[in-house]
Amino acid sequence: MSLARPWRIALSCVLALAAASCSALGGESEKPSQTGGLEQTKVVVGTLPIVDTVPLAIAQQKGYFKQEGLDVELKSLPGGAAAVPGLANGELQFAFGNYVSFFTAQYKNVLDIKLVADAYQAAQGMFLILTGKDNAITKPADLTGKKIAINTKANIVELTARSALEASGVDTKTVTFTEIPFPDMQAAIERKNVDAAFMVEPYITQAQRKAGMLPVLDAATGATLDVPIAVWATSTKYAQENPKTTAAFQRAIVKGQRDAANRTLVEQTVTTYAKVDKDTVSLMHLGTWPTAMSPVRMQRVIDLMTQYGLMDKAKQINPESMIFNPPQG
Repeated sequence: MSLARPWRIALSCVLALAAASCSALGGESEKPSQTGGLEQTKVVVGTLPIVDTVPLAIAQQKGYFKQEGLDVELKSLPGGAAAVPGLANGELQFAFGNYVSFFTAQYKNVLDIKLVADAYQAAQGMFLILTGKDNAITKPADLTGKKIAINTKANIVELTARSALEASGVDTKTVTFTEIPFPDMQAAIERKNVDAAFMVEPYITQAQRKAGMLPVLDAATGATLDVPIAVWATSTKYAQENPKTTAAFQRAIVKGQRDAANRTLVEQTVTTYAKVDKDTVSLMHLGTWPTAMSPVRMQRVIDLMTQYGLMDKAKQINPESMIFNPPQG
């Protein structure tokens, strides 16, 4: 997902708040690590300060990484695809990214990847194609032959858009997908640069509240209901050389994922680090933050990639083999 300038400012807020332990959000006292024996204690984590990555902010605020003996430095990424070169060249030890980008890198032998923790999963209302209130588009069939904004081509957004459109009887060969960053989509519709836009939160709620934009199609329903969106990953080389460090990161981020089940905590965190106003946050449709990896769920993404020509069926990768399993004992 693309990262706009306001989010870069927001990331600085995350770091500042994390350093202060963010006691206002109910952060736990930081305890020294009881694990010991980590191969590396300082790690750089590539992230996007968006709703999807709330568990990372929570884990920082509650001291989960420090409890594991980790000193985490956050590095802002322009998009999920940028995680791959960062992991490959060693600038990043761990990174957030969409499944399609990581699976593509594995499939094309760009980087051997280990998936450390599931990050975000779709839910109804959080993947919407919207249009302007004065637009003649009122139903999915009206999107035939139209120009639709997406944040990045050949990623989870485009795949779910194609799947949802086809399920609604739209020939996607007639649709033009145009790359526009999420924060700029509302303006693009208002200027008639595109006919509709595939938005995520908080932009969905902001566009509906401030510009009266209307949903045309929910792309997280039917075949794409509960589809996995993003994951925390590292390189296989790093995981093999630093298994205890990787396991420590995994434990900490999973605790953050667990805590994200508390909507109140999520709203407080998003309001603080992403600078989204409280009224918008309270209305947002959120996805879910799984606490366990599932090859079955991941296969759904691989099947979408195969369906739309990003992967050869005869050469499909095995998601189970990509999952990092912590060392025993």
